[in-house]
Amino acid sequence: VQLQASGGGLVQTGGSLRLSCVASGRTLSTYAVGWFRQAPGKEREFVAAISRFRGTTSYADSVKGRFTISRDNAKNTVYLQMNSLKPEDTAVYCCAAEPGVLVTDPTMFDYWGQGTQVTVSS
Repeated sequence: VQLQASGGGLVQTGGSLRLSCVASGRTLSTYAVGWFRQAPGKEREFVAAISRFRGTTSYADSVKGRFTISRDNAKNTVYLQMNSLKPEDTAVYCCAAEPGVLVTDPTMFDYWGQGTQVTVSS
């Protein structure tokens, strides 16, 4: 499966963005999908994930209550709605997919899209 992430940009503190992860080649609903981010000089970190089929979700503590991951199977797309953005959310965001159960460890994901930059100004 090939993944294409988009939707990043520059936003002020408290603003919102919606990231999209569009899949081609395979039906994305048969994959668990995760969003990860990496800020300059920092390790890649888990943001959110959604399971295949049932759509069970998992979030990092730092984004709970502000970010929402969802999927539109008809569009073969997973979204990350980001509200109440903070400067510390600034990073390159990537989506990833794996054909198994819901996990949060990036090493468990087999397929990765390119990143999209999110910058939150203070």
